[in-house]
Amino acid sequence: MKRYYLLFTCLFIQILAKAQTYPSNIEQKIHTIENSMVKRVADDGKPSLTLKQLMAKYKVKGISIAVIHNYKLEWAKGYGWADEKRHIPVTAQTLFEAGSISKSLNAVGVLKLAQTKKLNLFADINQYLTSWKFPYSAVAKGRHITMANLLSHTAGLTVHGFPGYETGKPLPGIVQILDGKKPANSPAVRSEFEPGLKFQYSGGGITIAQLMVMDITHQPYAQYMFDNVLKPLGMLNSTYAQPPVNIKPELLAAGYDETGKAIASKYHVYPEQAAAGLWTNPTDLSKFIIEVQQAYAGRSAKVLNHQTTQLMLAPYLNQSAAMGVFIDDYNGVKYFEHSGVDEGFISHYYGSFNNGDGVVVMINTNNMDIISQVINTIAGVYHFNGLYRAPKKQVKLSADAMKGFAGKYVIANPAMTLNIIVKKDHLLITPTGDDAFTVYPEGQNKFFAKDFNVDIEFVRSANRQVNGITLTQDGAKMAGKKAQ
Repeated sequence: MKRYYLLFTCLFIQILAKAQTYPSNIEQKIHTIENSMVKRVADDGKPSLTLKQLMAKYKVKGISIAVIHNYKLEWAKGYGWADEKRHIPVTAQTLFEAGSISKSLNAVGVLKLAQTKKLNLFADINQYLTSWKFPYSAVAKGRHITMANLLSHTAGLTVHGFPGYETGKPLPGIVQILDGKKPANSPAVRSEFEPGLKFQYSGGGITIAQLMVMDITHQPYAQYMFDNVLKPLGMLNSTYAQPPVNIKPELLAAGYDETGKAIASKYHVYPEQAAAGLWTNPTDLSKFIIEVQQAYAGRSAKVLNHQTTQLMLAPYLNQSAAMGVFIDDYNGVKYFEHSGVDEGFISHYYGSFNNGDGVVVMINTNNMDIISQVINTIAGVYHFNGLYRAPKKQVKLSADAMKGFAGKYVIANPAMTLNIIVKKDHLLITPTGDDAFTVYPEGQNKFFAKDFNVDIEFVRSANRQVNGITLTQDGAKMAGKKAQ
C-alpha cells in the first residue's frame, strides 16, 4: 500500500510541477534564464551552460527559484530532485531549510515586540531574560549588550554558526546551547570583545534573541513566529518547528553534500531556530520580501509599520549589517539581502529598496557557487540595476606589477590570514586552514576567481605601495591589512 501511495504522490507532484504556466512574455524570460547562464569569465571559448548543465557541473540535486518584479511574485519554479532516492522532484511548493535566512524573519518577530512596546531594543538584554542570564565578564568592559546589538551582530559574541543534529539524536535545550553543555555540540556563547565596538557575525547572539522572545511572550518560539510573523505575511507553508511537524514528508527536501551524496539523516535538526531553523520555499520568502518593500514605502503594515521597517533596514554601526539583514549599496541602488547555509542546504535572497524587484534561490546541496551565477543571470534578464555583474575579462599585468601583491594579509573578521604568491599570470591564495585557490587580474588592482564567486581588490598607500586587501565572496566583504 505504501508503494502505491508513494507512486501516486510522485505523480501528483510531477503534474503539479508542470501545471503552472505564465504569460508568453514571462515564459520567454524563464526560457532565456533556463537556457543561457551568464558566464563568470568572458571570451573563455566555452558556450554558455543551461541551468540543467550548471546543476550537473556543481552536482546540485535540486534548485527552487522565485523572481519578484514590480512588487509582485512574477514566477516561481523548481528543478531537479527534492529527494533523488524517492524520485520526488522539486516544485515551487517544496520546502528547504533556509539556514541563516531564518535570522531575517526572526528580526521581524523581535521588532514586532519592540513596536508593541514589549521590548526596548537598546536596553540590557538581562532585563528581559528570565530563564537564563547572560554572564557578563571583564571582556565586556562594563558595557551592556542590547537586542539591537544581537540583531546586527555588534554584541561582540562568540559562536559564528551551528552544525545542527542528525534526526533522532538527543537535542539540547536553549540554555544548554548557550552554555555549551551536552548534548549541545557547539561552544558556549560568551563575550569575545566589548559590545557596540564592531561587527562580528554571531549565530550565538541570535540564539540569545530566541530565548528572549520565549521569555517575553511565554510561548514556544515556533508558535510565536507562526502566529505573529509567518501567518500575517501569508507564509502558511513555512515553519520554525524543529524537526518540522504536520508537513507531508514529500514536501521536505532532502539535503546533499558537495559531492551529491545524501545527508545521512536526510536533514539536520536545528534547535537554534532563530539562527537556522526556518523551513520555507522561495514563494513564501517572496511574500516576506514584498511586504518589507511595501512597508518601507509606507504602503503596508501587515507586521511592521513604516517606521519600524526603516529601522530594520538601517545599518547599525557597520556599513552593511542592519537588523536581520545586510544592506548592499551599488552606487546608490540598494538591496537588502541574506544568505543561508544548513547541512545540505544553501540559499540567498535579494530585495530592492525602491522598485519592487527581488530574487530568491534555494538549493538542497552544499555548493554555493551555482547560486551567484543563477542570481546574476536573472539580474541580467530582468535588468536589476546594481545586481547584475558582466562576465569578467582577464588582462595582462607586468611581472613587476604582479610582484607587489605577494605577501601575507591579515583579515580581522572573520579571523584569517591569506598567504599570496605570484605564479606567472595569476596569484595563488592560501587562506588559513583552507585549500589554496587561484585568482586572475581584471585590472591594475583587481583579481577574480574563474570557477567561483570570489573577487580580490588590493589597497594601496599614498606612495602606491600595496598595504591592504578586500576579499568579496558572494557579496560578503572582508578587509585586511598586509603584514609588515
